[in-house]
Amino acid sequence: MIPSFDVSQIQVTPYLFFTGKGGVGKTSTACATAVALADQGKRVLLVSTDPASNLQDVFQMDLDMNYKSIPEVPNLFVTNLDPEEAAARYREDVVGPYRGKLPEVVINQMEEQLSGSCTVEIASFNEFSHLLTDQALTESFDHIIFDTAPTGHTLRLLQLPNAWNEFLHNSKEGTTQGGLLAGLDKRKEVYKQTVDVLSDPRQTSLVLVTRPDHAPLKEAARASQELAETGIKNQMLIVNGLLMKPLTGDSTATAYTKRQQDALAQQSTLLQSLPTYAVPLVSFNVAGVANVRRLFADEQDVSNPEMNTAELKVSGLAAILDDIEAKGQRVIFTMGKGGVGKTTIANAIAVGLAARGLKVHLTTTDPATQLDQIMHDNIKGLLSMSKIDQKVEVEKYRQEVLDKARETMDEQSIAYAEEELNSPCTEEIAVFRAFADLVDRADNEIVVIDTAPSGHTLLLLDATESYHKEIANASGEVPPSVKKLLPRLRNEEETAVIIVTHAEVTPVFEAERLTADLRRAGIHPKWWLINQSMALTGTKDAILQQRAASERTWIQRVEEISGSHYVVLPWQSNEEHGGEQQHKMNKDGVSILPGSRTNEGCCGPKTSCC
Repeated sequence: MIPSFDVSQIQVTPYLFFTGKGGVGKTSTACATAVALADQGKRVLLVSTDPASNLQDVFQMDLDMNYKSIPEVPNLFVTNLDPEEAAARYREDVVGPYRGKLPEVVINQMEEQLSGSCTVEIASFNEFSHLLTDQALTESFDHIIFDTAPTGHTLRLLQLPNAWNEFLHNSKEGTTQGGLLAGLDKRKEVYKQTVDVLSDPRQTSLVLVTRPDHAPLKEAARASQELAETGIKNQMLIVNGLLMKPLTGDSTATAYTKRQQDALAQQSTLLQSLPTYAVPLVSFNVAGVANVRRLFADEQDVSNPEMNTAELKVSGLAAILDDIEAKGQRVIFTMGKGGVGKTTIANAIAVGLAARGLKVHLTTTDPATQLDQIMHDNIKGLLSMSKIDQKVEVEKYRQEVLDKARETMDEQSIAYAEEELNSPCTEEIAVFRAFADLVDRADNEIVVIDTAPSGHTLLLLDATESYHKEIANASGEVPPSVKKLLPRLRNEEETAVIIVTHAEVTPVFEAERLTADLRRAGIHPKWWLINQSMALTGTKDAILQQRAASERTWIQRVEEISGSHYVVLPWQSNEEHGGEQQHKMNKDGVSILPGSRTNEGCCGPKTSCC
């Protein structure tokens, strides 16, 4: 039996990084750990490095880059690391000393160079490294806890100290005076200190958070190995959401427990070697300090839910496929908070469209997704699949820029260009280029894109225009695929965005913010999809039934937001992919009756997926 996670029984280092696949409960466990330590009298700073942070939902207050105290928790301070604000600070730090000393036209050129996405990355990393190396700050707190973005983004964040340290160490030409990499030289020592802190087991712990399911366990194993290779070897594993005492005889509870235990039994030997702790599945949303404190409780107090038997009529996934086919849309995105099933839904949509005789290409922009692990039916050769390989794209982009440089530049200028292409910024530009090229495939086939979690996706879309400038500066021209990208994404006749969520407070709130941001960018989602609904199972287990009852509020909210353009899919006892999964998701006429079996609703009466 896995012991419960109890911070009073664990040796806690000054710095703790909570990471894992999207939706596994990183924020909940990080917040509960921070509150528990503060309740012990420790002075704690909780930091979110996620561009789509939902700390404000947990503590039910507005948060920014200033350290805000939590009134109900003495000694606890919380901050969100805002990439755009960090970039603004970095720009002023670089440009400010030259104001009034250089002509205005030069100042404008400097600001133009610092307006791109790479500046956002450098600035965010500077803020992050400051938290680890500023002596006055570190002496002010007993613990600094980082609630990070989902794994792919976190891997990059925690690998950046080595990347920038190596880049600056190998730099022969020096950084651009007043330009994009200006000011990095003076931070060499800070980056080196950051590497030292992260690799010191007395100072830093990596807390890998997972759900007891196959995909997040594989993700945790990958993150564990990659981060150990960068020097972060003091690691532990938290298995969040374990159903501790399932109701005997309840088919859903039995299937739920079996799925969890099967996944844990098959986890890698690497994870089995780590100190492992359990956090129970709870019946409540972890919002508000009172509920945060309840998360680590050994006994969960569950009341019988009040059942509302009013029906909500929804349609299956076929409704979305019908709309895509009728409009002739060519670019399909699945977007939402990590862990809500974007990859599964993207796969089902791709298979469903191919089953209708349409040529489809399925791809991902998520650095943490393993699409090659998804089984699907290649229907009549109409379905193809790919994933952006970061290393391949970086090398391809570097060669393209250098080939053009050799046509017009002298040897010294080429050497300088080659050096700047070795910076970590090049990776972001190269991946963006690959993303634009993938969307450009829509001229010949339908492109279904499984995106990274909300924050990373927004950074990608928000940066399109600045990427135009950076690509033009680097290679001298903007490819047609990049020029066409934004107009294509804004064209509702060509692009469909499906917002995927769970019927829970945080995924719905995050999806609302994502939708509002997309609309400001001129992109208008129409369909919402509520995935893995427990309300469709008819369970009588106390914990699961309470979770099912609480879904109704969020289903109604989605109904209002989407103008009734939404789909609800049931929780499934297994992790199916491909044609069989798509067939089940396509069922029409589902009736949601919280607390009672849906009968003909999802797969027929009393079947395992219902």
